[in-house]
Amino acid sequence: MDDLRIETLEPIKLPLVSRLYKAHYPSGKAKKNEQTIVGYNNDQLVCVVRFRPIEQYQLLTGMLVIPEQRGQARGHHLLAYCQQCICNSNTYCFAYPHLEHFYQQHGFVSLLADQLPNSLNQLFTRYTASGKCLIPMHYQADSL
Repeated sequence: MDDLRIETLEPIKLPLVSRLYKAHYPSGKAKKNEQTIVGYNNDQLVCVVRFRPIEQYQLLTGMLVIPEQRGQARGHHLLAYCQQCICNSNTYCFAYPHLEHFYQQHGFVSLLADQLPNSLNQLFTRYTASGKCLIPMHYQADSL
């Protein structure tokens, strides 16, 4: 496997992520107020994750590894970088059930919806009311 170069995306480069989402994850929308972390392999953008600020919290969202790069630990490397540089006790995510174990390997612990901070609980309720099956998770470095 070639090296994966991971970096925080400069806001001026958001159109690159927007094209990636459009091609592989149409509901994903990168925004300027989010911290966007990307991974490049041979100068090709192959993975992305965003951290959306919500009050004093941050919601890990929009994680994507392009299909041709899956199965090569790209997502694990991306989240390992985020664990070192971004994730803290105010970090949450709403995981699809098939990805719960993946996030658990990176310090996230499953919660009940009523254990979420109010602002995140409201967002979670909105998402699940629209038919999305999600599991609320909270980053806890000591869970590793």
